[in-house]
Amino acid sequence: MSDMTRYAAIDIGTVTTRLLVADAGPDGVRELSRRAVITHLGDGWTGTGLLSREAIERVAEAVRSFVAEANALGATEIFGVATSASRDAGNSEEFLDALEAAGMRPQIIAGTTEAQLSFLGATYGRDGEGILVVDIGGGSTELVVGDVDEDGVIDIEAARSIDIGAKRVTELYLHGDPPARHELDAANAFITEELRPYFAALRTRPRELVAVAGTATSLAAIDLELEEYDANQVHGYCLGAHALADMREMLATMTLESRRAVTGLEPARAGVIVAGALILETVLALAGLDSTLVSEQDILYGMVLDRAGLTGGELIGTL
Repeated sequence: MSDMTRYAAIDIGTVTTRLLVADAGPDGVRELSRRAVITHLGDGWTGTGLLSREAIERVAEAVRSFVAEANALGATEIFGVATSASRDAGNSEEFLDALEAAGMRPQIIAGTTEAQLSFLGATYGRDGEGILVVDIGGGSTELVVGDVDEDGVIDIEAARSIDIGAKRVTELYLHGDPPARHELDAANAFITEELRPYFAALRTRPRELVAVAGTATSLAAIDLELEEYDANQVHGYCLGAHALADMREMLATMTLESRRAVTGLEPARAGVIVAGALILETVLALAGLDSTLVSEQDILYGMVLDRAGLTGGELIGTL
């Protein structure tokens, strides 16, 4: 590929810290390496408003490893973003300083920017009208509806970040092991109340849903019964509403220890997967859709595309 630049994008979320190394330029994007470490940056943050020193060090260690890998692969630009927990934490400067010492100081981005980057990544290489992209994170959920024409030009109708992530909902409502029915009902009511205004304000109903990030990919892997995670099988997988409801019901009746043994589910994600499934199920219901496509192209892809200027129009251009 000619005129390509090698980028290393790092996304620091409330639950997971992730790396994408890719070449990008006029000829498109070529993925070289992708890694993810569950670092649980948001542990205890919902109650205290602060990131713990232990959580900061977990993320810093992941960033050190990612920067070393990016350098070994010859990345010429290494950059990162931090999202929900970092936006809301009272000690975010301490966190940023620790990551700078580890080799990369990320940019804390606004929720709407996070939503736009997720849409950019999820819709890369596809076109259509009324595409709804949902990115369920640990601290927040991003929702974006827009159109993409045949030339890849994007027209966004509504982009919003809502403070209902899988970890946040778990810490607020799901305290039992397994969660009690009244806890699940309360969590579902909260999620619905927070999401409904977004859908009520849309001019037209979405025509399709694309779900990105760990909740969606984990649920696809569970439905596929993957003994070993395979991104090629997960990417583009169609997850039906009935299958999702069955999985959510199954997971919600299991203890944490039992969920850790579920085929297709990374054990470290077992504590937040029930809340994540509730959020995705509610998004499907409010959108009036009966299935979602699951995509491996997420905010990391969007970050690389934005940095390379391949946005299909002046969408973001802030990284």
